[in-house]
Amino acid sequence: MAQADFILGEFKRKLDERYRLSIPTEFVESLTEQGEELILVKERPGCLSLWNSNQWQGKLDAGVNLVRAKIEAGKLAGRVAEVQLLGRLLSTRQRQIKLAAKNRLSIPEGFREFLKAEPDSELMITGAAVCVEIWRHDAWLSSLEENIPQFQGLLDQLSG
Repeated sequence: MAQADFILGEFKRKLDERYRLSIPTEFVESLTEQGEELILVKERPGCLSLWNSNQWQGKLDAGVNLVRAKIEAGKLAGRVAEVQLLGRLLSTRQRQIKLAAKNRLSIPEGFREFLKAEPDSELMITGAAVCVEIWRHDAWLSSLEENIPQFQGLLDQLSG
């Protein structure tokens, strides 16, 4: 995916009895190049995100390397609990996945519990510019209600 390409759109999908859902082809094409694996991430309550694996790994490596350098330099000596929390979150936050036939994503067990979505529930699959998000329907509506009033100010701030 080119850095300037924005992933945009909104699709409603049903989660099947085996915790699978179909990701829209245009989203898959925006995230993958030549069958690359994707990264599934626990994003925020009621939301998972899908990332291009190279893009995600680059972001993650840059952040982790900064933390490692600070640890080696002794700059985080009194912050062991925070470093442990970061380690726990790193251990459980993401998983490399491959889509099955027809761009179906099988949501792994720990991610299902985090999403809190049951079979036959409606999910929203949305473009979030740099990744694809999978929202529990009620969480998506709450997020929209909270954030839509900020749209014009955000656009002005980021484009100005």
